[in-house]
Amino acid sequence: MSKRHITSAIVSTVLAASLALAGCGSGGDEATTTTDGKTVVTFWQQQFEDYQQAWFKKQVDAYNKTQDKVKVELQVVPADTWAQKLKAAQAAGKAPDVATTSYGNIPAGAANGELAELDGLLPAEAFTDIKDNVKDFVTINGKHFAYPMLVEPSTVLYYRKDLVQAAGLDPANPPKSWSELSTWATKLTSGKVKGMTIASIPADLGWSSWGLQYNACGHLPVADDWSKSVATDSCFAQLLDFYRSLYQSGVMPKQPKVGYADGSPYGQGEVAMMAGGSWVVGQLKNEFPAMIEKTAVAPFPSIDGDQTKPTATLGGWTLTVDGKSKAKEQAAGFIGWLLAGDPALMADFFKASGFSKYTVRASVDRALETNPDATADPFMKTISDKVVPYGKAEPAYPWEIALAFGTAIESAMKGNADVAAALKKADSEINDIIKKQSLAGTAPQR
Repeated sequence: MSKRHITSAIVSTVLAASLALAGCGSGGDEATTTTDGKTVVTFWQQQFEDYQQAWFKKQVDAYNKTQDKVKVELQVVPADTWAQKLKAAQAAGKAPDVATTSYGNIPAGAANGELAELDGLLPAEAFTDIKDNVKDFVTINGKHFAYPMLVEPSTVLYYRKDLVQAAGLDPANPPKSWSELSTWATKLTSGKVKGMTIASIPADLGWSSWGLQYNACGHLPVADDWSKSVATDSCFAQLLDFYRSLYQSGVMPKQPKVGYADGSPYGQGEVAMMAGGSWVVGQLKNEFPAMIEKTAVAPFPSIDGDQTKPTATLGGWTLTVDGKSKAKEQAAGFIGWLLAGDPALMADFFKASGFSKYTVRASVDRALETNPDATADPFMKTISDKVVPYGKAEPAYPWEIALAFGTAIESAMKGNADVAAALKKADSEINDIIKKQSLAGTAPQR
């Protein structure tokens, strides 16, 4: 999760550039066509890892060759200008027909009319193939406004099998509860190697703790209708105590060199265990391949050892159709072919990702079960079977709420305030945000 602040001069430049880029978008009275009569579907893909750009290009080229009615034109947009370009294009009525959209942006996009309803544009069976705990991610008031591509659990436990064994612990029986994790972290702290690492600054704690907030309380620190804060519920005190005990017991780095999303402290051997997102699998494979053989993964421990309770939220990406597109049917047809069609297509994507991202479709799971590369991967099955099914959606409320609660966790962790005082301050700040932004009653209905 990143929050970018851009000067007004840069914004002006970006807006001008985005209007030029948007010229072949979905504006006008009719869909754009090629000289030979094909409907043009513009597809903006936010720039991700290099392999994703290559994969999307390969599939767009393949789709354009499979039929003679539609031509999909792919445009890769750098992540640091994505939001500004898309907003400017939407304001000008020239948004792309298809765009990559995060789960968290779906509620606002649907409410603002920026996203087209996909029911009727895609067959019903396309939606029944989506995993039950992911269906709500793309659903508002019973209607589908996106088709999901992948999920990335925010929190997985990574641990060094060799160090675990050397400490007299069983690598085949990782900790299942917070108390067991603390015991492991203490035993694994030796010399310059800390027992574990976890987020410790507000900007990281604000989002990386969502799964553990659900784990501790069954809900987030805001009422379901966003009418008031519930940050002082006693269960959240247990969560802050957990973070505080890890930090103050000396089992984790006090001043981490990188943020939560970066797994390099583990890859470099500075810690024996790590709380990290599933994307760290890809980082280890690419940057620290020698660590793969030494590493095992497990669901992050639960407050009481019940590993069917969520410990992670599931971030990720979807494809959406612009609400004002003049080529909605053709755009949805492409999405259906790519994301909801032959399971082998998406199985190929997950292989290209190094199995660091995870499918949202039951049929793709079945395809991966017969894929020798997938079955040989040391991490995929554990994360797919034991983490993804219990993951929750990232909240759609304003980031300021998440940051207020993340600040409370940090205050308690580092002794800047006791747990009760930290939660009381967060409660007051969240209620103030709700009031100032008129959030009461505006929570999206899944």
